[in-house]
Amino acid sequence: MNRLEQLKKYTIIVADTGDIEAIKKYKPADATTNPTLILKAAQMPQYRHLLEDAVCYARTTARSASALRLLTLDKLAVNFGVEILRIIPGRISTEVDARLSFDCNATIDKARELIALYEEAGIDSDRILIKIAATWEGIRAAAQLEKEGIHCNLTLLFSFVQAVACAQAGVTLISPFVGRILDWYVKNTETKKFKPQDDPGVQSVTQIYNYYKKYGYNTLVMGASFRNTGQILELAGCDLLTISPALLEELENSTGDVFHKLNQDYSRKYSGEQISIDESRFRWLLNEDAMATEKLAEGIRNFTADTLKLEAFIAAQNPACD
Repeated sequence: MNRLEQLKKYTIIVADTGDIEAIKKYKPADATTNPTLILKAAQMPQYRHLLEDAVCYARTTARSASALRLLTLDKLAVNFGVEILRIIPGRISTEVDARLSFDCNATIDKARELIALYEEAGIDSDRILIKIAATWEGIRAAAQLEKEGIHCNLTLLFSFVQAVACAQAGVTLISPFVGRILDWYVKNTETKKFKPQDDPGVQSVTQIYNYYKKYGYNTLVMGASFRNTGQILELAGCDLLTISPALLEELENSTGDVFHKLNQDYSRKYSGEQISIDESRFRWLLNEDAMATEKLAEGIRNFTADTLKLEAFIAAQNPACD
C-alpha cells in the first residue's frame, strides 16, 4: 500500500480544499474549507454556477446592501459545502466570518444562520462543523452552540491553553495548525530546520492529543496546516488530519512504512497534570505565548483579508437571475 492508504488505517483523512475534483480524486472521509480556499475555488470556471446561485439567492432574499453582501458569502460557502457533501461520507467544516472572532453573540447568530442555509438545502446539521476562531469569545460561542446540537470545529489553534479551554467547553473538534507553528519558530529562532519528531507543531499536537486521551475528553484533535509529509506521518493515529491536495498526492505517490505514532495506550503515560482554565487564566497564558498570540492574530487578519477579496470578487459578478 502507498502511504496514504496506510495512513487511512490509523487516522480519518480530511481534504483541506474547496476543489471538488480534488476531493473526488482522494476520497477523504471529511472536508474543510475556509475563506482562502473558497476564494480560490470560486474563481475556477467549473464552479461558477455555485457563485451565480449564491448571488441570485441573496438578491431575492436580502433587504439591504449589507445583508446582500453577507448572505452571498454565506450562501456561497454553503453551496460549496453541499456539493462536497455529495461526494464524501462524513462532515464538512464551514467557517464563520473571521471579523466576528471577538463577538460571542454574533458568532452564535452566524452559526445558526449557516446551519439554517444547510437545512434549507436538505443537509442535516449533524454533517456540519461550524469553524470558529479559538479566541475566548469563539470558545464561549462554541460552548453554547454545542448545547444546541450545533457541532463546532475550533480553528486557528496554536497553544495548549486554547486546546484545554476548548475541551472544557465540550467542543466537537479542534484544528491545531502544525505548519504555522513551525513557520513562527523558523522565523523567530536560530533553528531553521527541524526533524519531524522535533517539529514544534508536531510536538504541540502530540501534547494536546495525549492530554485529551489521558483525561478522557471527547473533543477530537484534527491536525491542520501541514508544510510537509514528514509532519503528517509523525502524527499518524491522530483522530483526524486535514491535508491539502498537493500533500495528499505526495502521500499517494510514496511508499514506505507508516507507523502508528499516536495512540491511546501511549497517551496513558502522559505525565502532565490536568488543569482548569477560566477567562483570566486563558488570556494570561495566551498572552505569555508569543507564538500563539501572534499567529492567532495573524490568522484572523489573513482570513479577513481573503474574505474582503472574496466580497470584491463577488461584487464584480452580475449573473442573469431568473
